[in-house]
Amino acid sequence: MAQSVADDLSLPHISNNDLKPFFVLHKASPRQHPAKKSAGKARRSVKVNLSASLDNNHEPEVLDDQSHENLRTKNFHKAWMTIESTIKECMHNMNADVFNEIDSWVHKSFDSICSNGRPDTNKATCSYPIVTDVTAKQLYTGLVVMNNMEFVDDLQTFADLGVHLNSHGCHVANLSSVDFSPKSGVGGCLRSLSRQILKGSIDAADISILASWYMEKDNFKHPVVVIIEDMDRCSEPVLSDFILMLSEWVIKIPVILIMGVATMLDASKNILSSKTVQHLSLFKFFLGSPADRLDAIIEAVLVKPCSGFLLGHKVAGFIRNCFLKQDGTLTSLIRAVKMAIVQHYLMEPISFTMKGLLDEHTSLADSWPNQALELPSCVRLSETKSEACLGGPSKMKEVLDLWSCVVLCLHEVGKNHKTTLLDLYYEALDPKLCSMRDSDYLESKPDHQRSSWNHNMNGESVKIHKGDLIGHTIRQIRDLSPVALFKLLEKWNKITDGVNEIHEKVKELQSQEKLENSNLKETAIRSRRQGIRNVGNFDKCTTALNEKAAVVMSHMARDYMQPIESIPFHEIVCFTDVDKLQAGLLGDPRKRIQLDLLGAHTFIKCSCCSTKSGSSPISTMHDTTLMYSLAQEYGDVINLHDWYQSFRGIVGQQTVKDRNRSKVSPSPKKRKTAIEPQKKITEASIQARFCRAVTELQITGLLRMPSKRRPDYVQRVAFGL
Repeated sequence: MAQSVADDLSLPHISNNDLKPFFVLHKASPRQHPAKKSAGKARRSVKVNLSASLDNNHEPEVLDDQSHENLRTKNFHKAWMTIESTIKECMHNMNADVFNEIDSWVHKSFDSICSNGRPDTNKATCSYPIVTDVTAKQLYTGLVVMNNMEFVDDLQTFADLGVHLNSHGCHVANLSSVDFSPKSGVGGCLRSLSRQILKGSIDAADISILASWYMEKDNFKHPVVVIIEDMDRCSEPVLSDFILMLSEWVIKIPVILIMGVATMLDASKNILSSKTVQHLSLFKFFLGSPADRLDAIIEAVLVKPCSGFLLGHKVAGFIRNCFLKQDGTLTSLIRAVKMAIVQHYLMEPISFTMKGLLDEHTSLADSWPNQALELPSCVRLSETKSEACLGGPSKMKEVLDLWSCVVLCLHEVGKNHKTTLLDLYYEALDPKLCSMRDSDYLESKPDHQRSSWNHNMNGESVKIHKGDLIGHTIRQIRDLSPVALFKLLEKWNKITDGVNEIHEKVKELQSQEKLENSNLKETAIRSRRQGIRNVGNFDKCTTALNEKAAVVMSHMARDYMQPIESIPFHEIVCFTDVDKLQAGLLGDPRKRIQLDLLGAHTFIKCSCCSTKSGSSPISTMHDTTLMYSLAQEYGDVINLHDWYQSFRGIVGQQTVKDRNRSKVSPSPKKRKTAIEPQKKITEASIQARFCRAVTELQITGLLRMPSKRRPDYVQRVAFGL
């Protein structure tokens, strides 16, 4: 009977390879309790297939949840792949001009080196120098100025530069500051150089091998480019020796150096010796500024949500503060965005419907699912349920396109005053913008006429209220020159292309600007003929046009810049839980371990521990969980003897009910055969389990083992949850 029930309760579709770690850790109850039989019925062996009845009742729901979970996972991977490819495309577009300039300089330098003639094979592989002229020993060296103190953001840049030069026929080797450590010496640099140039065939610190390879086949037709990614972090003696060695072989192997420097143009003179600098022919190249790269990524990933994923106002503020107050690297910003996406797909059950917003080339879903009507943002909808869900994704996409279009137009205005897109993005997400529409927050009045501005002792405008960046940016349009206004309208025309609601207003402004320009030209020609200077009319026309542009921008912000968190169904695509993001980024691993140990049954998904015990320890718990639950009864030190006795009492306990079941058989005829021998728990096995649990608690950092002074006590390390 017991054997048949156990067979029916088993899950044959789960193999040993599919077991999760918490299934391995779980220790099941020692016996399966047989179901009670009603009195008066015939005693007969009945095979009850509990798993079949369970599957019949819950299989559709389980399969539905599983399919939704699979969709969420699939959408997450697709969203993150889209973001990664978008970031790479942004960086490629920003660096394209610099890369082409470096490639052109590399080939010109190579032609200059080869103009001295090509040595034969015997001379190329000899160890002594061919020429003694100092000018012939100079290395063409390009300094790539990163304009960034943190090198981590430029790791991928130099990798992409190597790929770009390699695709244009160069032999490229990327060396890092690790290769130029005092421990490795010049030999470590040569090994890394040979490994990359020779494609791993030879790993030896001998430059003559590289010279012999270069003279083979068609290798000598292409330059050898050595990219040193971070010159500032290299060991000065090792780098100097490496450069001097390459200068001796520059005729035999036309090596061209490219070195990355953080911010200093004279880094080569500060790091290298004067003797080494004499062998360098320096050229300088400048990468895009970190601010430009930040704006490009914010625009492509967040303002124009390429993945369909959005950030809430508080989450954007937390990421912004982390970026400004901590390391200030794009890598940390991208990592925070990825963590937000992970948390959103884990927490939001309806995020599986984001598929319609992921790809612009695919047709959007016809409607949101019915579960979306239970979201908090849909409680006060004036529409009926069917109307609210119908076409939900397409309506949301229209609102987001209008919102992003207005934000980008504002950023074009603020560029003249170095307003970052991250600051504008953060303020545009503020839900309080809805309540500020009727105030003078978005008005185009001059700052000195507004109540939110005051003047200091020098007569300069000083902002009183915080968060007035959007309104101040709108008012900057009034001060633009005619040329700057013309360029601004041209940029607005490109940004709003495809958004008819805004594009028509921009076109109207451009037509007015052209009309007034033509009128002003005619007036200027007439004035010249008559010898009259009419500067006042020109200033009035310019001011009037600026005022019209500011008013149009103000109306655009008021009508179309609807904050994300005020849109119905925004919970599906917008992540707003800043506490979860903070815990994921900053983390509290020791607290997390304690909570997981005390609530292990929620991960193991067993009913024996959660329903029977509540918060009290029982024998079916995993040993480590049981030990840590018992440790909560002690202070900062735990007596090992008392702790062991408590553990032994719970593990070795056996209820009277279990003993009776082991002695009494359900059927009198099969009383002798139904008795199963009990597996005795020996003292040695309890001690072994106790020692293993204590060791695991020590490894997790929750316990400190006994000292010589107090060998009978262990010390608790972590307190409080």
